[in-house]
Amino acid sequence: MSDSPSMESTTDDAPHDRPAWRWMIAVTVSFAALLEIIDTSIVNVALPHMQGNLGATLSEIGWVVTGYAIANAIIIPLSAWLSDVFGRKGYFVFSLIGFVASSVMCGVSTNLTMLVVSRILQGLTGGGLLAKAQSILFETFPPKDQGLAQALFGVGVLVGPVIGPTLGGYLTDTLGWRWIFFINIPFGALAIFMACIFLPRDQQRPQLAPVDWSGIALLIVALGSVQTVLEEGNQEDWFSSPMIVMLSIVGVLGLITFIWHELKTRHPAVDLRVLRHRSLAAGSILSMLVGMGLYGAMFAIPIFLQSLLNYTAMQTGMVMAPSAVASALMMPVLGQLSNKIDPRILITIGAIGTSAVMFQLSNISPASNAEQFFWPLILRGIFMVFLFMPLNLATIGPLPKADIPAATGFYNLTRQLGGSIGVALLTTFLSQRENFHRSVLVEKVTDFNPLAQETIRNFTSLFRSKGFDATVAYQQALALIDRMLNQQAAVMSFGEIFLVVGVLFIAALPLVMLLGKPKPRSEPLNVH
Repeated sequence: MSDSPSMESTTDDAPHDRPAWRWMIAVTVSFAALLEIIDTSIVNVALPHMQGNLGATLSEIGWVVTGYAIANAIIIPLSAWLSDVFGRKGYFVFSLIGFVASSVMCGVSTNLTMLVVSRILQGLTGGGLLAKAQSILFETFPPKDQGLAQALFGVGVLVGPVIGPTLGGYLTDTLGWRWIFFINIPFGALAIFMACIFLPRDQQRPQLAPVDWSGIALLIVALGSVQTVLEEGNQEDWFSSPMIVMLSIVGVLGLITFIWHELKTRHPAVDLRVLRHRSLAAGSILSMLVGMGLYGAMFAIPIFLQSLLNYTAMQTGMVMAPSAVASALMMPVLGQLSNKIDPRILITIGAIGTSAVMFQLSNISPASNAEQFFWPLILRGIFMVFLFMPLNLATIGPLPKADIPAATGFYNLTRQLGGSIGVALLTTFLSQRENFHRSVLVEKVTDFNPLAQETIRNFTSLFRSKGFDATVAYQQALALIDRMLNQQAAVMSFGEIFLVVGVLFIAALPLVMLLGKPKPRSEPLNVH
């Protein structure tokens, strides 16, 4: 990677050295990143509507989500190299334009193929916004302001997954599913305008090295296979599916070959040598675990509310909203604290606090309701801020300026992969534990269990009092007990999910000791 000239080095870009202008840059890139993050989850609630409108099967419509996730995973680690090729501002503006254009294509799609292709384009163009936004913040702000700058960026990362399903549910119910894409037009246009105005002009660059086409091809094969396995594995019953087995083999071999190739290539597409920094290596592992916790819990709670409490997408969003508000309010507070307290201490507080919240949520029961989630979700929103923003500073802050672009790309990839791994593993875990608990509970409903027989008689009498004959009343009683067993098995499984996530954060604490403390610098990191 080549260093770009200082953005303060020319009189044309002199205004960008002013504090007020720097904050406009921060607002611009954070807003653009928020648009991309929202689109990772906004389509989930609209999938049934798309399926009916486009005449697709459940497995086919799932590729609307899978295609976007695969494209995201592939483009994020390439963002540093693409920024070298097109320039930092040029690549960022191009990505925004492509994101808006592909959103329009998604909205006007008349068949499934067009929609999936458009979503892949949307993922490719939007994926680079996240990594470049964080890189630009590290480049623009001196260490004394990094806490608040990363706090602004963190609001989008933590709030976006909550806004997405809520906004998607509202737009789908009121205007139709196509508007979850059309909504990107005005906000995307605003982001493009802000990027053109506030981002400093790209400087002339030296001749670039030859393109690492082999590395790019290996990255596409490896991450494409791995992401497909994670997205489709549970639906395909994992390794009982020949496709999943084949993709798993291709993914593992592809990753090994990719790593070997990139480490021996003089000008790699993805500079893996940045992992020589202990803070980045440890922080990336922690980032993956945070991704599992962030997206795993975000996946579990809405499913519980919708499947067991019969909440709509909008109602679920309103339950989740206080967590997002708590995160947004806590971000600037922690931004100030990060300048005074070692980030590693803040991360430890966040991990322990998040674990405590997960342990509290593991005590849910069939009688649980939305009100019982209020304070745990508030605390979760607060403690996730302790994990997210200081982890950014402790992972990227100690690195040399030349390694920042490649490091931010790899670091953001680990969080996304962590989210995919977390959702995939927890979905499988939920299904398996639910089957296990049901089988255990069913074994107790026998002719030799007086309580079970008494319950069946009481339910039978209840249905007979409503006018059913004896046979139908007995069948209805058995069906009601079956539903109760299913509900109890599901509740127990969700409780175990929260318990597992809580243990995961405690087990990750030793990695905090490997993180570094941000280097004291008085000037921003003028890197490309």
